[in-house]
Amino acid sequence: MEKNTYKQIVKKYTPKENRLFNGFVAFVSGGLMGVIGQALVTFYERMLDVPNKEALSYMMITLIFIGCLLTCLGFFDKWVHFCKAGLFVPITGFAHAMQSAALDYKKEGLVTGIGANMFKLTGSVIIFGVVSAYVFGLLRFILFGGNV
Repeated sequence: MEKNTYKQIVKKYTPKENRLFNGFVAFVSGGLMGVIGQALVTFYERMLDVPNKEALSYMMITLIFIGCLLTCLGFFDKWVHFCKAGLFVPITGFAHAMQSAALDYKKEGLVTGIGANMFKLTGSVIIFGVVSAYVFGLLRFILFGGNV
């Protein structure tokens, strides 16, 4: 079979992506994640009488815990498949990526399994996050002289 014929067959049977619907679902689910996060912060501030700075930390810890728990129970993958970037981009997606890698490689042991493979996906996120923060911080310092 020729390459062009094969490409045409693949193109014919590849499901079409509804980008508008996916964008809307990601927007709504990401917004709901923001509402849940703010509700947690408000809960910690008002009900537990915690300062805002600490309430933010507690909110992140809670969301990470919920993301890991739902990954272990097998629900998070289904929700990410539907919500796309609305759940994958926030901190819950980062927790899900680490937890699912840890679960996949737990049979190989703590060091060579979990320790060596847990950061496969998230390691690149950390590296590029640190590098981009450094570059933008340097640009800000150069452009504004550190007086911002």
